[in-house]
Amino acid sequence: MPADTSVENCVFCAIVAGVGPAYRVYEDEDVVAFLDIRPVTRGHTLVIPKPHSPYLEDLEPENGAKIFRMGQRIARAIRRSDLGVAGTHLVVNDGRAAMQTVFHTHLHVIPRRKGDKATFVFGAAWRRLVKPEETAEAIREGLRRLG
Repeated sequence: MPADTSVENCVFCAIVAGVGPAYRVYEDEDVVAFLDIRPVTRGHTLVIPKPHSPYLEDLEPENGAKIFRMGQRIARAIRRSDLGVAGTHLVVNDGRAAMQTVFHTHLHVIPRRKGDKATFVFGAAWRRLVKPEETAEAIREGLRRLG
């Protein structure tokens, strides 16, 4: 069955429009960053371009640069937060074969802690947000510390 890549059924477009639920950590005229609802680790954040682009090949290069710039900034903020982060993965899943489940291009900013056993593949159905309001606020505080 082909993936539904339409704007009308896109949960991330609903978040951009302000009608979909999300724990936002950042927003400007071009991108939105919010907590992943099935985080690999605490603080796992998604950065999306506001314009809909189902796949990486559909993403305007300027929007790609914007999400990666913001992803880098979010990663820096997370490391400066009180979440105890030692490193970060930046990941784009492009296509169903690459485990893309929401067909609106997005960048995963995944905090890593020394000695964690986090895995990307297994247990996705069981992962849940932990203290999402506190986590989002910790990341926003990290952004404020960046200036």
